[in-house]
Amino acid sequence: MKYSKGWGAVLIVMLLLLLDQVLKIWIKTHMQLHESYEVTSWFYIYFTENPGMAFGIEVIGKLFLSIFRIIAVSFIGYYLYQIVKKNYSFGFIACIALIFAGAIGNIIDSVFYGVLFDHSYNQVATFLPEGGGYAGWLHGKVVDMFYFPIIQTVLPDWVPFWGGSEFVFFRPIFNLADSAICVGVFFLLIFHRHTLSASLSKEGKKTDADKE
Repeated sequence: MKYSKGWGAVLIVMLLLLLDQVLKIWIKTHMQLHESYEVTSWFYIYFTENPGMAFGIEVIGKLFLSIFRIIAVSFIGYYLYQIVKKNYSFGFIACIALIFAGAIGNIIDSVFYGVLFDHSYNQVATFLPEGGGYAGWLHGKVVDMFYFPIIQTVLPDWVPFWGGSEFVFFRPIFNLADSAICVGVFFLLIFHRHTLSASLSKEGKKTDADKE
């Protein structure tokens, strides 16, 4: 049974990586930066790039962030291998696989895209440009494209501090990899938090035993 769960996890990871990268490469090679297509009044394909974490959050240097991501995803991959080996429920395994796939998807952008593509400012990027890419290894920007401005309005003047300002919900622009991470974490916390806690506790006890 654990072998079928393992192949299920591999399928989730490979399928998400394929979809994520195909979509990002299409966006990068067909759209200019900040170009958008209106799908509905509340859903746009809007091409943007960010050097930081999920949803465009930027808090630390790019090189440090890329290295941190690689280290973190290595631990997630090892953890995924362990829970498959120990035959945990497939729902729990699937949640970790989603998080793992999403993390790898954005790491690919950070590690390779700066070298593989030129910039997208006022032009459509070229794959493997003759003059080289827009950045070095580990300095690529993450491609984002999903924008859901479900509510767009102007706040009333009587609202303190923000009265008269434009209000948009939901403002962050994200990609499929971000979605996979968020869905994985959401279902993990809602349906599998006790399993997660128990598994981490067992790993911690095992580590302590090894030290002794």
